[in-house]
Amino acid sequence: VLLQSAVVDSALSAFRSICGEDGVSLAAAVREQHGKDESVHRCRPPDVVVFPRCVEEVSAIAKVCHKYDFPIIPFGTGTGLEGGVGAVKGGVCFSLRNMDQVLDLHQEDFDVTVEPGVTRMALNAYLRDTGLWFPVDPGADASLCGMAATSASGTNAVRYGTMRENVLNLEVVLADGTIVHTAGKGRRPRKTSAGYNLTNLFVGSEGTLGIITKTTLRLYGVPESMVSAICSFPSVQAAVDSTVQILQSGVPIARIEFLDDVMIDACNRFSSLSYPVTPTLFLEFHGSERSLEEQVNTAEDITQSNGGSDFMWARDPETRNKLWKARHDAWYAAQALRPGCKAYSTDVCVPLSQLPQIIMETKEDLIENRLTGPIAGHVGDGNFHCLMVVDPDDPEELHSVHLFTERLARRALAMDGTCTGEHGVGLGKRALLREELGQTSIQVMQGLKDTLDPKNLMNPEKVLQLRRV
Repeated sequence: VLLQSAVVDSALSAFRSICGEDGVSLAAAVREQHGKDESVHRCRPPDVVVFPRCVEEVSAIAKVCHKYDFPIIPFGTGTGLEGGVGAVKGGVCFSLRNMDQVLDLHQEDFDVTVEPGVTRMALNAYLRDTGLWFPVDPGADASLCGMAATSASGTNAVRYGTMRENVLNLEVVLADGTIVHTAGKGRRPRKTSAGYNLTNLFVGSEGTLGIITKTTLRLYGVPESMVSAICSFPSVQAAVDSTVQILQSGVPIARIEFLDDVMIDACNRFSSLSYPVTPTLFLEFHGSERSLEEQVNTAEDITQSNGGSDFMWARDPETRNKLWKARHDAWYAAQALRPGCKAYSTDVCVPLSQLPQIIMETKEDLIENRLTGPIAGHVGDGNFHCLMVVDPDDPEELHSVHLFTERLARRALAMDGTCTGEHGVGLGKRALLREELGQTSIQVMQGLKDTLDPKNLMNPEKVLQLRRV
């Protein structure tokens, strides 16, 4: 024990000499705050939280951790949903909020590089006068490097893609403190066929292969016009059929969100709205005035041929923002259905044609098991969420929700889909990942992990379960 405490003292003094006295915290409240995300997973806090200010400090701290075999857990904003920041084996949490610079904006090339303390909203505020924006929008005001780490997406992905399609380069610190630039230092071409795709190896790796300290992102021109609309349907099938037909007809729709009757009812109550309590689509169109007219006419014809209501319009920014705020507040609206309970969001993704069936089967499952789980989905991608509202102090109900999420994921796998479209694997879906990929692919992933992180220090126990020897 003496040796142990000597090692810890020596490591702590090294951390303080790197980050300064106020850059290292052992306070219980700070550790607690950095040991949990928005999920229901009960996680351990880290033993210490460090606040590096630049990549050199991240690298230096990682070297100390590597020397003493301390686990390393990167932390952005803590808005993840699968327990990705819990310190399962204790260790050192790298809180990256002090690295908050927007670097190298190239307006004419439509790209920008940001540090991990820069959130999605902060970047768009920075870009406000440039005519550019970054559209990937998971709802939460997450760290952009954290979004790269979890391969986040959200309501705009049907038009602009997910983080995978929008990250051009990453600066990553490996477990031993080595600094890597995944596409070559300072490089930012729109496309490349040079070598292995290291950038996308780290996108979605959830902190298990390295700490992302910079990300270079693709930007887009702010559309000349945007209009939003709402349409109610007699059935889930009719709403999803409309979605598929709108996409098949080539309408470049920017967002097409599905809310089931339970979700719409919750949103009505929470956001003081009065939409009909039936399956509903929220749609948004981006483009020039002329192209919008064409997009909207086609979409409206399709929805009406499927029994949809007339479009309710939101043209001015204020009404549009109110509409999308109601959609983004779905999480809180669901939670308000049962005061004192906690919302837990689980997501799956299937091929579009399977969407009506999986949503119908899921609704039946929820009713049969008397669970509260309004459904909201990015249906243009075949991705939807059940916002489970659960009493965290009722072990029986928690177990019931756990079994439900496993059934939901297996239902998606049986339809050639994935157990997670955008939240990641974290702690909660490791066994499902094995089922999804099969043993051989998991072994390839484990081989990559062993090569980049032979001591298993980077966010241990996440994504891949340790092989039981």
